[in-house]
Amino acid sequence: MKLYTLCGADPKQRFSPHAWKVIMSLSHKRLAFEEYPTAFTAIPNVVGSFSPTVPVLDDGGQKVRDSFEIALYLEETYGDRPSLFKGEGGRALSRTIEGYSQWIVQPALMRIIGKDIHDCLAPEDQSYYRESREKRFGMSLEALVENWESELRAFPAKLEPIRHALKFGPFLGGASPLFADYILFGAFQWARVVSPKPILTPGDSVSDWFERCLDLYDGIGRAAAS
Repeated sequence: MKLYTLCGADPKQRFSPHAWKVIMSLSHKRLAFEEYPTAFTAIPNVVGSFSPTVPVLDDGGQKVRDSFEIALYLEETYGDRPSLFKGEGGRALSRTIEGYSQWIVQPALMRIIGKDIHDCLAPEDQSYYRESREKRFGMSLEALVENWESELRAFPAKLEPIRHALKFGPFLGGASPLFADYILFGAFQWARVVSPKPILTPGDSVSDWFERCLDLYDGIGRAAAS
């Protein structure tokens, strides 16, 4: 299998939250894969017109895009391997966490680390990133993160639903992780890889959960360059 992911100027700095969902899912399924870190502006040259974004999984010529679609593909194709969902309930849980991450967690993180992402890119990718993100947010990157310190102070309160869930088990999936865990892990790994800012507070149950996730699968998450 080939997995195309997103990287900064340093190919070892792989930071896409969506790519990390797939890295963890492939590891969960105990599937061997080769990772191809790809810069923003190199994506069209690597995956052609199949997808404007990564991750893209190429499984012997069968290409799949979008992290959730890749997880569903892995679950259906490799049903004999450890399950990412453990049934319909796990898929529903994952969709809930996906919405929470995309609408609450990641926008808050962008107001903290948005400029740090730019700073880890090669010059040609910095230009692309600045133009596309400033168009998306309707402001400069500098304005986006102008109040990052107050955003950081407010961030822990946004994690209360996750603290509640972790009262009942070490992972969102219960005794062991599921795709729902990897969705949220991807967001925090994104911040960890691109920014030195202390997003999570040591001793907090969410921080403890994240540390457990970093150690999964021989520490594949912890080994990522930051």
